[in-house]
Amino acid sequence: MIDRDEVLHVARLARLRLSEQEIEPMAAELSSVLDNIAKIEELNLDGVPPTSHVVEVTGRLRADEPHEPLPREVALAQAPAVSDDGFLVPSPQA
Repeated sequence: MIDRDEVLHVARLARLRLSEQEIEPMAAELSSVLDNIAKIEELNLDGVPPTSHVVEVTGRLRADEPHEPLPREVALAQAPAVSDDGFLVPSPQA
């Protein structure tokens, strides 16, 4: 099982702030994830193609082909606010 120091290290890397009450359950959850990964590593996956989804993807988007960009004036025409030839968005609250 992952120990307290490893949980705190992973939390710091992920920029998460964990309370004292969250550390032990997180250690159990991370240990469970690593146990599942270890089970997968035991499998012979030679010849199994990589997948991006566990189920078949339907409703695919159109092919991504380069084309002329939308003129800036058209893109900004319906913007609620514009600044310096771009969209003006509210500043984040501190």
